[in-house]
Amino acid sequence: MSLWLVSFRCHFLLTLPEREINPVLRAGSGASVAQERVVVIGAGIGGLAAALRLSQAGLDVTVLERAARPGGKMRSVPVAGQAVEAGPTVFTMRWVFEELFAECGDRLEDRVALSPASLLARHAWSRDERLDLFADIEASASAIAAFAGAREAEGYRRFCARSAEVYRTLEGPFIRDGRTNPAGLAKRVGISGLGDLWRIQPFATLWAALGTFFRDPRLLQLFGRYATYCGASPFSAPATLMLVAHVEQAGVWTVAGGLSALARSVADLAAERGAVFRYGAHVERIVVEGGRVGGVVLAGGERINADIVVCNADCAALGAGLLGPDAIPAGERLAPAERSLSAVTLCTVAEPRGFPLAHHTVFFSRDYRAEFDTILRRRRLPDDPTVYVCAQDRTETDSAPAGPERLLLLVNAPADGRDHPSNPPEIETCARNLLRRLEACGLTLDMAAPVTTTPQDFEALFPGTGGALYGRAAQGWAATFKRAGARTAVPGLYLAGGSVHPGPGVPMAAQSGRLAAAAILDDRASTARSRRAATRGGTSMR
Repeated sequence: MSLWLVSFRCHFLLTLPEREINPVLRAGSGASVAQERVVVIGAGIGGLAAALRLSQAGLDVTVLERAARPGGKMRSVPVAGQAVEAGPTVFTMRWVFEELFAECGDRLEDRVALSPASLLARHAWSRDERLDLFADIEASASAIAAFAGAREAEGYRRFCARSAEVYRTLEGPFIRDGRTNPAGLAKRVGISGLGDLWRIQPFATLWAALGTFFRDPRLLQLFGRYATYCGASPFSAPATLMLVAHVEQAGVWTVAGGLSALARSVADLAAERGAVFRYGAHVERIVVEGGRVGGVVLAGGERINADIVVCNADCAALGAGLLGPDAIPAGERLAPAERSLSAVTLCTVAEPRGFPLAHHTVFFSRDYRAEFDTILRRRRLPDDPTVYVCAQDRTETDSAPAGPERLLLLVNAPADGRDHPSNPPEIETCARNLLRRLEACGLTLDMAAPVTTTPQDFEALFPGTGGALYGRAAQGWAATFKRAGARTAVPGLYLAGGSVHPGPGVPMAAQSGRLAAAAILDDRASTARSRRAATRGGTSMR
């Protein structure tokens, strides 16, 4: 081949889009991309993000999901002829999805209709105690001043400044990066950043840290609830979780069709980029051969060969051997006390009366510490629960829709759905206590028969978790660093999802999928570089 032809061929390849380049040429002297088959187990948002990014990179991706549709915990259930969102309802950290879509040549706003929320949430303790928080800090400070006095309003301003500092300190080296141990984090921030790490109070509990800003017990309750975003108690969760306040102030959006619609949009884009989705496909075990992943076996015996497997199941399912003995080293085994919170949820269509619901409303129990002691120490449902209500048809104007509206009601519960499942009378008592808490704040509901999901049901939906919704509980400063990263002890097996780094919640789980895809692509590039060799007496070429 002449030098001119080689030069022309290289120039031609450089001008082609990535997916149009011949796979053998793109892979260099190693294995072709067509031979690098990827199986993604689970179409939760972490698995979907990984599948989208890897499909965009030209890999042969198959997503196996045992449910009938994508989304995982981002799901809806039919109630009285309507689809009620039964999973996450708060959309924050929009940049995660904007970057994911941009990496794949698309735009989030072209795929999903988002509306910014100025009212973050309404909070109530009784018929006469209500407090709204807003995306605007000064609007919230004014509301707090009217509710609890000027001193608490000033404490709120200081709290917001600290939560922003916590977020700025951790976003780059922790949320965006794959480092999950203290030494790696310290190395990433450098000597100049160690002071910032110390100022964010990594060794204090969230409850103790909040006490330096607030005296009013109701405000301690309100901001302590941020621990439950990670399925933890504010009395044991690290103070760094105050960053949730900054995340919400940076923007909360409502998603047209709910977060289940967002999951479908990511799945649709991944399919357009070449990913193949198989629903109703139950993975029975991960196969390891010759010291590395060789594929998966479905229930019924079908084997699907793969060079790379991304597991979007909970780490506890791997550690318990629910995906076969070969994959156990990639997982973890958690005692019940190490699991995050579960929940009892009621999805219903109802006509609320007596209380002006916002899109997000929280009705607080009278004794927060007793509530968490009951859940996490006594391992039972609380008699006086804090209740979260998502009024899915409410708008920013608070105008109530005509007729019945879709509601999700949630109370925290112990993740004992596998070991000590609640019996029907306990769940009925929980529902009565839930309604009693709402009535104490002036809200009554005339509702259709709800679809109830218990910790036992969550265990059935997400095996190996005991019903835990957030993986390992964020208890103590070191808990965050105990989460697994994308890479595992099994070559070729990678992890994504809310039970791994950087943590639970829709944007964090999506970020874990991006980190898994980045690890896979980096490892491929590293392998390709290691295959290069100089030709004796000639020029080194790919």
